Amino acid sequence: MNPIQDHISQITRRHFFKTGGLGLGAAALASLEAGQQQTLAATPEMKVTGGLPGVPHFAPKAKRAIYLFMAGSPSQIDTLDYKPGLEKLFDKDLPESVRNGQRLTTMTSGQSRFPLAPSKFKFKKYDNGSEGAWVSELLPHTAGIVKDISIVRSLWTEAINHDPAITYICTGNQLPGRASLGSWLSYGLGSMNENLPSFVVLTSTWSGRQQAQALYNRLWGSGFLASKYSGVSLRSKGDPVLFLSNPPGITSKLRRRMLDTLAEMNQNEFNAIGDPEIQTRISQYEMAFRMQTSVPELTDISKETKATLEMYGPDVQKPGTFAYHCLLARRMAERGVRFSQIFHRGWDQHANIAGDLPKQCKDIDQPAAALVKDLKQRGLLDDTLVIWGGEFGRTAYCQGKLTKENYGRDHHPRCFSVWMAGGGIKKGVVHGSTDDFSYNITENPVHIHEFNATILQCLGIDHRKLTYKFQGLDQRLTGVEDHHPVKEILV
Repeated sequence: MNPIQDHISQITRRHFFKTGGLGLGAAALASLEAGQQQTLAATPEMKVTGGLPGVPHFAPKAKRAIYLFMAGSPSQIDTLDYKPGLEKLFDKDLPESVRNGQRLTTMTSGQSRFPLAPSKFKFKKYDNGSEGAWVSELLPHTAGIVKDISIVRSLWTEAINHDPAITYICTGNQLPGRASLGSWLSYGLGSMNENLPSFVVLTSTWSGRQQAQALYNRLWGSGFLASKYSGVSLRSKGDPVLFLSNPPGITSKLRRRMLDTLAEMNQNEFNAIGDPEIQTRISQYEMAFRMQTSVPELTDISKETKATLEMYGPDVQKPGTFAYHCLLARRMAERGVRFSQIFHRGWDQHANIAGDLPKQCKDIDQPAAALVKDLKQRGLLDDTLVIWGGEFGRTAYCQGKLTKENYGRDHHPRCFSVWMAGGGIKKGVVHGSTDDFSYNITENPVHIHEFNATILQCLGIDHRKLTYKFQGLDQRLTGVEDHHPVKEILV
């Protein structure tokens, strides 16, 4: 038994509860630990620290990623998966041969019938440089970037309810406790900026129905990985990160002295116990100190040009909005943040699609398209991966009362649509097809594990090789079964 193992074996019950409580606070400020220098660099000024030896496994197309997550699941039939044939089938029953006994939620399983609800919104086919892309009138700005994106209309998942579904796509498992995508990237690739976290999370306001599914920090948590790989959530009010500002009477010089003393105490504790989370805590305190300067500079958009602000739309100067967060995501990309994830809630339209879905789309359409354009004009899109999508799709049949002017849609895991752009992704591609009811996939199905494998591929990672030993298994984001990146949309 080595000295560290001997120390760990001596941990007492009292010590366990003491360090466990401190660990909860440490998780609030995930960061990077100064580690082995790697040869990959974001820019000539940025050096990569941390990460695993040999990772990336091959030359990456993207050095960073921005994930625009529409929590609640956008209706693919009303946005990106055009089904004109449904117009003639208004209020007809979904054929049993189409549903074929597939699982239903408890919200519609008791309905006496499943009346088909064509989209009330108009679609137009836009030139994407190949066969064209059909996009809803709700997303006019997204339609303007179809030449720069790949639309995948054939994603699917096994999860049928929000919490397991969003946990599944974010962490690779429906059960809590696994590491999130951003945490895997921080663990494998390290950080490109020692003054900002490598993984940042933003939770936006929304304009649709305000009763929305809760978001739990396990969606950006590190699970079985060290807590330093957790995402740091930036707040919209007060300090962007809790306790970032010095309290009254505390100067920066005094805080520096306090941290030095605290680091010495923690190092003594580590020497006695050997708990690696103590070293994590030391590095997180140091990151917090550096963030006192870097975060205020990051969130200060006063020097952005008028043209840039106008591109993101009228809400861009309102902290907490999706537009403001998209601009921050671009600023983080410039500063070497490895992975930023923006959660936009309120996409759960079981009723009143006519009232709520247009509001949701208005929140995100212009800012998401502006993010792609902004990155492109600054020369950042070529090595920045941008992802847009939710956790599953919506049903072709109506939940509740159906009229030609309004309807609702239940959860549907068997097919949904997303788009991707930037480093590693082909431009102007529409991948996958669904049947005339947007109910079953007819061509090129993409499981969410394959989707995550594609994301990792763009960042130079072989998803089969990025593993972590836990509970006797080599854990990985994409599960234990064999999956493959979607080569048809990769450059």
